This record gives sequence, structure tokens and C-alpha cells, in this order.
Amino acid sequence: MKGDQDLYTLQPIASLTMADQVEAQLHEYIIKRAIRPGDAIPKEQELADALGVSRNVVREALSRLRMLGLIDSKKKRGMILTRPDVMKGLERILHPAILDEQVRKQLFELRLVLEVGLGDLIFARKTEVHLKKLDAIVERERKATTQIEKIRCELDFHSTLYEMAGNDTLKRFQTILLPVFEYVVEYESKLQHTSVGSVTHADLVKILYSNNAEEFPNAMRKHLSPHFQHL
Repeated sequence: MKGDQDLYTLQPIASLTMADQVEAQLHEYIIKRAIRPGDAIPKEQELADALGVSRNVVREALSRLRMLGLIDSKKKRGMILTRPDVMKGLERILHPAILDEQVRKQLFELRLVLEVGLGDLIFARKTEVHLKKLDAIVERERKATTQIEKIRCELDFHSTLYEMAGNDTLKRFQTILLPVFEYVVEYESKLQHTSVGSVTHADLVKILYSNNAEEFPNAMRKHLSPHFQHL
């Protein structure tokens, strides 16, 4: 812990029932004191005294930070700042069953924009194994006889592109958005809006084999054009 003198940046709270104000001040304190993951933070009572609130209020604010993955309790060390998992909160709420139509639409648009911009990462990190995996998906799609099989191929193909990008945060974000993507694709299929763009999955794979990175974004945009048109 950095010592009592470090608590000077905290200001007393006027209301003893405003845990959100305490939470905000703790955020500000962490930033201004340049506390880093692994550093200890003041104890509950020290925070309560500095803020002029009860320990219960401080405890509630700290529990919020703990839920966000910002702090943790360590034996013999007390509370420390942790490296937050930025995706954890999103994983809990981003599911089409609990999102309204407008939010689903905006998330789907976000995924489409991400996929148009994946090209540079994909070309920098693609491997022969990745390309063979895409070949297999294209072959499955060619042989598919049902709408469900075609939807599965669509999802698998685009999920593989995120895998090829080799960015763990981006891949997790794609996984979070996958239920929304699947929901929209299935919804469009019921409306017969799954027409293939002027560029197919097979065409995209050919571009990946050709190493023509500059051609990929425009080709992906054309491939996704039916989705853009029906949003």
C-alpha cells in the first residue's frame, strides 16, 4: 500500500447512501495515483475515513469494482488492482435473447465492419492449415442440401477468418457477437434474404491463396453486400 498520505486525492462524500459516487472517486483515485495491476489499494476503513462514509458504502462500491474484475483480495496483501478482463462483462449480456432489435442490428453492423477490415491481420498471419480449413468449409457448403447446413457453413467460414487474424481479444469479441450473427443469418434465411453476394466464400479463399491483400477488403464488402442491404 502506498500509505495514508496517498489518500489526499479522495474527497468526502456528502451522502452516505451514494455508492456510485464512491465508485467514481475510487476510479479517479486509481488513475491519478497511477496504481498498476498488482499494486495494493487502501483498506476499507481507510477509504471510509477519507471519504466520510460508512464501511458498508465503501464495501458496496468495492464489490462493483470486483464484479468488473478491477480488484481482487489476496491473502496477506489485502485488496490489489488486477488486470481487468475487458470482455467479461460483454460476455454476460450480449445475447440476442436479451437484446432488443435495434441493439442486435447495431451489433451485427459492427461485426460486418470488422470483417471488412480483417484483411491485413489475416494476410499477415494466415497459414496453410488455415487455408485448408477454409477449403474444407467451402467443400461442405458446396455439398450442403439444407438451409441449416448452409447457415452452419456461413458461420464456420467467418469464425475461421477471425481465428486466422490471430488476435485473442478480437477472437473473443467475435465469439461474443456470434449469437447475434447467427440470429440475424437465421432470421434473414426465413425471409429468403440469404442471397450470396457477387463474391463467394470460394472467391475469398482464392484471394487468400493469391496473397493479394489489397483485393481482400473490397471482395469481402461485396461478399457481405446482401447483409448490408437488408439491415
